[in-house]
Amino acid sequence: MKFKKNDQVIVTAGKDKGKKGKIESVVMSKNAVLIPGINMYKRHMKKKDEKNPGGIIDKPRALTVSNVALLCPKCGKQTRIGFVVSKNQKDRVCKKCGQKI
Repeated sequence: MKFKKNDQVIVTAGKDKGKKGKIESVVMSKNAVLIPGINMYKRHMKKKDEKNPGGIIDKPRALTVSNVALLCPKCGKQTRIGFVVSKNQKDRVCKKCGQKI
């Protein structure tokens, strides 16, 4: 997967198109990323105890990686991710400015 935790991304499709956020976690099995405050949905919860009163709760849902694009930390533009292999390491590279991410 090209995305990692704490990458700054922008949503390119869906109801939250244009919103920016930081990746909280990566779900490899679903090929998705979780971004707090984006792709929220309502969950109806039953009362369990005093700490969990129940009601309608907003929760973030994972976004497919095809619907997000990386924001390059160097040039600040929406970009794709490339790879450069040198001897013992593989580095991620911005496709627009060519800098390491």
